Amino acid sequence: MKGYIIPDVAKRLVEIDDQLLERARAVSGQPTIKGTVETALKQMVQREDAVAFVEWLKTAEFDLAAFEASREPDFPLQDE
Repeated sequence: MKGYIIPDVAKRLVEIDDQLLERARAVSGQPTIKGTVETALKQMVQREDAVAFVEWLKTAEFDLAAFEASREPDFPLQDE
């Protein structure tokens, strides 16, 4: 149908441990199964992104002096 936006979602049939689901709902504060699963999936992805960022930081060269110099204004301040 022209003019309608079809969301990028799909229904899935999955088996989920009832006790684990109820515990996850309590921890997340989400009132629905959908909200609980979405929260868990987002947290998994965020955790993986954070781990990847930490690994990148371990190998990145960081020049603190250059960083601090870049934060200084390159124009005279009015008080000067």
